[in-house]
Amino acid sequence: MDHLPPHQPSRRNWLTTCLGIAAAGTPALTRSQQQALSLRPHPRLIARADDWRNLRERVAAQPDLALYHQALLQRARQTLAEPLLQPVKVGRRMLAVSRALLQRVLLWSYAFRTSDDPVFAQRALQEMLAAADFPDWNPSHFLDVGEATAGMALGFDALYDQLTDAQRQRIAEAIRDLGLRPGLDPSARHNFWHRAEHNWNQVCFGGLTLGALAVMDEPGCEADALALLRLARAGIAQGLKPYAPDGVYPEGPSYWAFGTSYQVLMIAALKSATGDSWALEQAPGFLPSAGACLQATGPSGRSYNFADGVETASFEPATFWFARELADPGLLLFERTRLTSATDRAAAVRRNRFAPLAALWWPQPATVAATSSNTSSNTSSDKAVPRLPLDWSGDGASPIAIFRNAWADPRSLYLASKGGSAAVNHGHMDAGSFVLERDGVRWVVDLGLQEYESLESKGVDLWSKRQDSQRWTVFRLNNRSHSTLTVDDRLHRVEGRAHRVRFRSEAGQRLVVWDLSAVFAGQARSVRRGLRVLPDGSVLLRDELLGLSPGVNVRWQLPTRAQVVLQGQRADLRQEGQSLGAQVLEPASATWAALSAEQPEPAYNAANPGVRLLVVDVPAPAQGSLTIVVRLGAQLDGRAEATSANGQALPSLLGLGLDDW
Repeated sequence: MDHLPPHQPSRRNWLTTCLGIAAAGTPALTRSQQQALSLRPHPRLIARADDWRNLRERVAAQPDLALYHQALLQRARQTLAEPLLQPVKVGRRMLAVSRALLQRVLLWSYAFRTSDDPVFAQRALQEMLAAADFPDWNPSHFLDVGEATAGMALGFDALYDQLTDAQRQRIAEAIRDLGLRPGLDPSARHNFWHRAEHNWNQVCFGGLTLGALAVMDEPGCEADALALLRLARAGIAQGLKPYAPDGVYPEGPSYWAFGTSYQVLMIAALKSATGDSWALEQAPGFLPSAGACLQATGPSGRSYNFADGVETASFEPATFWFARELADPGLLLFERTRLTSATDRAAAVRRNRFAPLAALWWPQPATVAATSSNTSSNTSSDKAVPRLPLDWSGDGASPIAIFRNAWADPRSLYLASKGGSAAVNHGHMDAGSFVLERDGVRWVVDLGLQEYESLESKGVDLWSKRQDSQRWTVFRLNNRSHSTLTVDDRLHRVEGRAHRVRFRSEAGQRLVVWDLSAVFAGQARSVRRGLRVLPDGSVLLRDELLGLSPGVNVRWQLPTRAQVVLQGQRADLRQEGQSLGAQVLEPASATWAALSAEQPEPAYNAANPGVRLLVVDVPAPAQGSLTIVVRLGAQLDGRAEATSANGQALPSLLGLGLDDW
């Protein structure tokens, strides 16, 4: 924020005062009062005129940025001939249209600001004027409005000096009438997101904040813009709550990218337009969330895709903002790998609608340096690793625990597991589940989300979280598809929450223990799962269940894409020229089975090509207590081959309960 003499109100105080005036219901602000807000001139959203000029200089000076910039310009030219977007819905959503609008307008605006070629400005203007003529931007599914408003605001701002007065008026009125005004009434049913503690709050408030900042000083837009900013300043606190305390986004890494991208847009736009970000970036857990999301990426570059996530992690421009904000280019470790070749860069630019923003937030040469004690040879940002531990745990609504042997070795061990509850937004019945990578292969997988329209179009009640909801008949969402336990073929308890009771990261003592008891309420008195990384790189899992009804079946399972060869208590998994052994160590009588998960019933479930469930079914003994121990690793030829750091043999370790691990 700019510093003013003591007798002058700061920009922040002026904005706070003006928002207070709007809240009190007094008359709309005059033009002179608007000017006193110290709104900066256009362009003012995300990048100002100096930022655009500096970007040209940096493109000329930084070869890696130049390659990325060329990919952006190439894509901008390729899309010039695309037909104008039409307000077409798929099911209840017009989201694909809104996202395409944002992607096109932002890309062409970027291309114009960095090349001065008027063809890009003209094409963006055509798209914005066409969108301004839509009857609405689909407020019944308000994400569509949030994204459309963001795209229109970014284009209006970046191309402001290329527009005629009539064009400015038309686009500003569309932002006001189709974007801001539908979002102003907190009591409207479609505005439930005002109070939501998930990504809708961030996307909608974020997109509309950009719209308000873009048109606040346009005739007839002042009152609506100020009213929106007042609501946003109070309401965005709801969307920021889930990051606390450690940055683990409860909806998973995929939705972290969605919600957090809009949170970053909101923060960056407030700061560039007014000099005051409202200190939103200081919300507990927000800045650390980039590191938490990085922890949820395996050495292979695949995501730990719990909840409604996808395994193939995408290029995320918002991570560049975090790297700059935290002065940690190591946070870009995996983003850099997604820009290695011309093909990679073209794919990143094609798939991510925010791609031009990465160029604006690209690390300055002065920050290009090794940033971690984990490596001594890294000297450039494309090789820097993050300032993050190899073993890490994070609390929150969806707590996770991560163990990895290296940051930059794609073949290293990676074990990630979670607690939490199915009741969180986009949650699955996945408490106690885990994924495992080693030798460059993901051996234990999470199937992630099923595309929503594929279920909604068949009448599936997807969004109710009741225990008996049809949502939980969807295979990918319930516990029967995850690497966890199932008792008596029953569903996990939706409201039950699994929490971490122990986490250690020491030589020979790398382990996490989860208490899953609340998830199995009514099925067992106590359920705990421990996961331990042994010194030889194998993984030991121990499940302790108490208070079971005698004779009920307990299923231990993991989903895998590997070929499975069964040998009683042993199973050999083979994939991509590598192998992994799985051995049931307790109970001694238990043996493996392999079940196809390729086409689960009912018929509305998505296919899972090549996926098998490796399972052990164990009946509960008469006393109602049961222990299941499984070891996963290479060359499992005997029970005593693994030893701890102090020489403790595996049988001795097996004799210890989780309290003694």
